[in-house]
Amino acid sequence: MKRVNEKLMNLNEKFPVSFHKVKELIQRIHALKIEPSQIREEFSCGGGPGGQKINKTANCVTLHYDPLNLMIRAQKARQRSLNRFLALRELVDRIEMQYSPRTSIRLKQISKLQKQKARRRRRSLKKIFLLT
Repeated sequence: MKRVNEKLMNLNEKFPVSFHKVKELIQRIHALKIEPSQIREEFSCGGGPGGQKINKTANCVTLHYDPLNLMIRAQKARQRSLNRFLALRELVDRIEMQYSPRTSIRLKQISKLQKQKARRRRRSLKKIFLLT
């Protein structure tokens, strides 16, 4: 039986990360004009490996952002508060990718990785054709 708790997002809760990361995330939220009251949180028991700790605690966080119909689920850590932070950061990244792709840090990282992969592929193909 899964327990599910649902409530609205509260940014005043302490996150187990550095103050600068929280401050940067809150600045991004204000810059994108995201209303924390529009973000719904759900807490449920997670799945996968982890045994008794996973089965007994509701540390899996699901965030819903209704204006863009986005849903983010995070269960990377054992702590609920850390999962809340990770999910909120992912949600802000996705919202930023939709609203302002030019300033999106995440899109810049993705395009950089794509360029690196293309460069490596060209180099490996060049080696293959030189050897044959």
